Amino acid sequence: MSKVKYYYDSETLSYRKIESKRGRKIGYVILFITSVVLCSFLLLTIIFNTALETPKEKVLQRELANMKFQYDLLNKKVAHAEAVLANIEERDNNIYRLYFEANPIPEEQRKAGFGGVNRYEALYNYENSDLIVETTKRLEILQKQLVVQSKSLDEIAKLAEDKEEFLSSIPAIQPVNNEDLTRMASGYGFRNDPFTKARKMHWGMDFTAPKGTPIYASGDGVVIRADNSASGFGKHIRIDHGYGYVSLYAHMSKYNVRKGKKVKRGDLIGFVGSTGRSQAPHLHYEIRKNGDKINPINFYYGNLSAKEFEELLLNAAKQNQSLD
Repeated sequence: MSKVKYYYDSETLSYRKIESKRGRKIGYVILFITSVVLCSFLLLTIIFNTALETPKEKVLQRELANMKFQYDLLNKKVAHAEAVLANIEERDNNIYRLYFEANPIPEEQRKAGFGGVNRYEALYNYENSDLIVETTKRLEILQKQLVVQSKSLDEIAKLAEDKEEFLSSIPAIQPVNNEDLTRMASGYGFRNDPFTKARKMHWGMDFTAPKGTPIYASGDGVVIRADNSASGFGKHIRIDHGYGYVSLYAHMSKYNVRKGKKVKRGDLIGFVGSTGRSQAPHLHYEIRKNGDKINPINFYYGNLSAKEFEELLLNAAKQNQSLD
């Protein structure tokens, strides 16, 4: 049973019944139906846009997925390159440069970025700007590290060449073969003079061997003297090895090289004799570094075993008489 509604009429001072109008009811119905239709349309549109994609949208979605995949691959490759380069840098500083006595490259020099606040300004206009800028920074730092490392390896290569030349130049072998020796007559230090019997400094090592025994260059170099004009040495040869080193071979019987001749370590340069101030056939051998005469005992690592070198040390230390 429908409710009857009244309103108060101030003119008649009485309550009057509210009469419903047919047109208003129809208006309400139309408004309701319109609202339902609009809501349904909006809901269907949302569902359609969510569930269904246009061909263009599908293409864009695939391109976006592919870009993300390619970026992940690029990121992994960059990370791998950074790891490999870090390993090379570590070996460069702690092995290569250390071995060749070169100063390590400071970490800040290797890892330094690029200055300039507006350097990446053009890259901030994209949807994934932060990603693009970060990747660009990593690649540029990696590129700079590669340049620094490349220059370092060039330097190491040059040092290696110099080191190889140095190692082949300095005297490093015994100038007379062990099997040719009669004995190691006298070492470096104070010895009895064979003629005066007084104690005096013996500046080299005497190797006793038969006359004509081959004498070999102890390192690469250039023959700067091959004559008998030096007092007491008789026929002798001097080889300039560079780096301040000069080796001297005295009391020879015959030369096998001339002044100005380039020689390699192990080349035959002459033969044992007893010319000059000598008591018996032997080779008097000296090494000089920057003009100072130094003990040759430290320069035989090239052709002696540990046992042979130990025996040589014992013989060289004997306080005996020299042969010159």
